[in-house]
Amino acid sequence: VLELAGNAARDNKKNRIIPRHVLLAVRNDEELGKLLSGVTIAHGGVIPNINPVLLPKKTAEKSPKEPKSPTRATKSPKKA
Repeated sequence: VLELAGNAARDNKKNRIIPRHVLLAVRNDEELGKLLSGVTIAHGGVIPNINPVLLPKKTAEKSPKEPKSPTRATKSPKKA
C-alpha cells in the first residue's frame, strides 16, 4: 500500500504521502480496491471521474471560424 501511495505522491509531485495518495493508490489497484471497497478513508476525497455524456462533443471536421461581418458594429453606440 505504501509503495502504491508513494507512486501516487510522486505523480502529484509531492514528497509526503497524505491520505489522498493512499486513497488514489487503493482505488486504482484492482485487488486492494476490492478488499477495501466498503472503507472510507478520511480526508481522501473522491476519484476524479467525469461522465462521458457530460463532455463536449468532438467534431470530425475542424472548420475555421468565419469572421464576423464588418457591417456590424463591435460596440454599441454611446448616447450623447
